[in-house]
Amino acid sequence: MNTKRIKRDVSGVLLLDKPVGITSNAALQIAKRLYRAAKAGHTGTLDPMASGLLPLCLGEATKFAQYPTDADKSYEAVIKLGETTDTGDADGQMLSQRQVAVSRGDIERVVSQFIGPIMQTPPMYSALKHQGQALYKYARKGIEIERAPRAVTLHQIEILNFDVDTLSIRVDCSKGTYIRVLAEDIGEQLGCGAHLIGLRRTRVGAFTLAEAITLDTLEALPEAERDNKLLPPDCLVASLPEIALDQDAAYYLRQGQALWLPKLPISQRFRIYDEKHIFIGVGEVGNEGKLQPFRLVVQR
Repeated sequence: MNTKRIKRDVSGVLLLDKPVGITSNAALQIAKRLYRAAKAGHTGTLDPMASGLLPLCLGEATKFAQYPTDADKSYEAVIKLGETTDTGDADGQMLSQRQVAVSRGDIERVVSQFIGPIMQTPPMYSALKHQGQALYKYARKGIEIERAPRAVTLHQIEILNFDVDTLSIRVDCSKGTYIRVLAEDIGEQLGCGAHLIGLRRTRVGAFTLAEAITLDTLEALPEAERDNKLLPPDCLVASLPEIALDQDAAYYLRQGQALWLPKLPISQRFRIYDEKHIFIGVGEVGNEGKLQPFRLVVQR
């Protein structure tokens, strides 16, 4: 029997530096195979043309994947001015070409208009669903679906470089922000059009690209050393306040029972540990003021 094919109950978070040219799901499947993980999932996606930080969840960590998905992100983007495409990025077909006659001052003025809360219309070439089907599938058939603008927040946009028709920026933004759409909108405000030609994600919540590992490096490691690259599942919920339970309370919570603990705020979620500081999971305070299980890890 080939033991390499036997699945393992391995749990943890892998901070992956996704390469250009593959989908986030393809990167996930490679990592899942390398770990022989029984269960795996990613925390939001990067387009094939994008690279950078992609947190992957294995085993019990998949229960908390929503937290980094909802977190703020940072990107470094390269924008081609004077050209638009049907996808908003370099993978699309050319739609228009216009002369670029803008100064750095023009760019600084336009970019500043996008900082703060804005409304952004999701692109047709996206994984958002309409009647159960991804929008990009409609787009490939030439079908345009009406999309409602969404509220997003751009916390900061820093101009890294500008050279004639190529603009590089760093963006700190809320979840749900499409950098492709931002590139197009900047181009329209400048009067020349634009599309995205490079994108690298450098931060997801508290996780940074400096902590990430490439697939090639991961594959070159022995299995035991790969396991050392995994962060514990509770790192995904480090932003939540902590509660430590005594032995009896931890036992009852693990059995699915709600606990009465004094002075807990209604609807607040907590990361919960037992008396040995072993992570139990996430609990939520219900309307009655009791701490009830929300997502618990399986103890092995």
